Amino acid sequence: MSLLRGIIPPILTPMDASGAVDPASLDRLVDHLMAGGVDGVFVLGSSGQVAYLTDAEREAVTRRVVDRVAGRVPVFVGTPDLTARRVAELARRAVTWGADSVVATAPFYALSSAAEVAEHFRLVADAVDVPVVAYDVPVRVHSKLGAELLVELGREGVIAGVKDSSGDDVSFRRLLRLNAEAGSPLSISTGHEVMVDAMALAGADGVVPGLANVDPAGYRRLWDAAGSGDWATARQEQERLARLFEIAFVPVGLAGDSAGIGAFKAALALQGVIASGAMPAPLTPLSQADVAGIQAILTGVGAAPGAAA
Repeated sequence: MSLLRGIIPPILTPMDASGAVDPASLDRLVDHLMAGGVDGVFVLGSSGQVAYLTDAEREAVTRRVVDRVAGRVPVFVGTPDLTARRVAELARRAVTWGADSVVATAPFYALSSAAEVAEHFRLVADAVDVPVVAYDVPVRVHSKLGAELLVELGREGVIAGVKDSSGDDVSFRRLLRLNAEAGSPLSISTGHEVMVDAMALAGADGVVPGLANVDPAGYRRLWDAAGSGDWATARQEQERLARLFEIAFVPVGLAGDSAGIGAFKAALALQGVIASGAMPAPLTPLSQADVAGIQAILTGVGAAPGAAA
């Protein structure tokens, strides 16, 4: 399987007004992503609000996405938990749900040395017979995965790829260089919505942008232009997507799980892809003024229903 190459959106988890998962909207969202030409789907990531889902909901969401994708693209499944034994257990379950690859962060809550973090990933990899992707997201786990550590784990065959959501562009560039010098044991993707053209130029293998839930076709055009060396077109599309990303800044005074992900959900509801922009408790819902502001941005960049992109 070609890991972490191309456009792999971290799929949102649509909910109804009661806060329950909305399976019919989830189906439509998968169809929307597939029609947009994505290369894979990442379930149970930060954009999927995995931290707010019960164990039963995690299983139901994963199985639903796997069934709807029906083998057309790889399905990556997040396995966030506190320590290696718990992550390994969840990873084994994810494989039975149909995961083509599991995505693991560094341990959190537990206090770990670099050597222990490396062993954490080895234990997870030993537990499953599918590729393991390391998810570098220090804003959530409060530790940074070092480039040298990641490349060494790649050389060992412990991990097959890295999703970098650190926001540390210097570290990302070092990771790309060290990986290339080691013979490229890893496929490396960025979670940076508004720097995809630059990351592609630097040598990234793919992108995992939450905003691709809203406009997968735009990211498809951007990535294809970059792949063909048409950097002017890639930059033009990236600029349009950067304007679209302004929806994440419309809600003011809310935390990221409410503001950014809430904006993506609101946009999809306005597009008619999902039934509601509802959020899980205890997250604060967006105001009607926020939704109106998001609608204006969608219209301005050609991402509203019926608009020419």
